[in-house]
Amino acid sequence: MKITVVNGPNLNMLGKRESGFYGTFTLADLEKKLSDHVGARAELNFFQANAEGDIITFLQKLTADDRLILNAASLTHTSIGIRDALSATQVPFVEVHISNVYAREEFRHQSYLSAIARGVIVGLGAEGYLAAADYFLRG
Repeated sequence: MKITVVNGPNLNMLGKRESGFYGTFTLADLEKKLSDHVGARAELNFFQANAEGDIITFLQKLTADDRLILNAASLTHTSIGIRDALSATQVPFVEVHISNVYAREEFRHQSYLSAIARGVIVGLGAEGYLAAADYFLRG
């Protein structure tokens, strides 16, 4: 099984930004933690981009045979293009957010992606990625 993890804008700044919401771990720390957790049970691929078009182009290469953990970050609340790419590929995905978006600003309460996701995990920090991986690994 192959699990792809896509992280959106500003997640490359983990460990440097708003530790009250995002903790002190870096993106590299998160990727290592997930790699250690998954081990040899699946092939993991990681992608991060700050540009919406780069994420859309990447998502368009996935297929329904892939499994996706997606933290589209701020694009969750604005990108119909990312939703359309996910709908076109029909890749099964879990939407993940490090912070509890429902305990934050009102504009973060709306997701263009949740309705087509297999599930949504919010507020568990890096553990949310592990839970998403476990969902796919259980089949």
